Amino acid sequence: MSEALVTFLKARLDDETELARRCDGDGCGRWSAHGDTVDFCEVEISGFPPAIALHLALHDPARVLREIEAKRRVLARHVLSPAVGDPELPWEDRDDCQFDGDPWPCGDLLDLASPYVDHPDFPRGA
Repeated sequence: MSEALVTFLKARLDDETELARRCDGDGCGRWSAHGDTVDFCEVEISGFPPAIALHLALHDPARVLREIEAKRRVLARHVLSPAVGDPELPWEDRDDCQFDGDPWPCGDLLDLASPYVDHPDFPRGA
């Protein structure tokens, strides 16, 4: 299950990276909201309720890419430390997280995966 969860998370982050890069156009700058209008750098679209305009602007591709990189760093820190073959067998003879020693998959990985629980490829049992 652990490798399936990591593989699943990496695939979702890859998907989001590709989409954010496709939305960035020529890297023109930061998306912003002004009342009912969202300025996407290359075009302004109006007629949104202001809260939706702010929500859209919050998903500026540059910001999304920074968030994805932060998630990748968390994922890289929380790697599997298997009990099998470990010369210093964990206390409870169980697979654990190398970063925090929690049972594998640790809470941080489960938290990273939780937004995708409704994805059709979500590994059940995670």
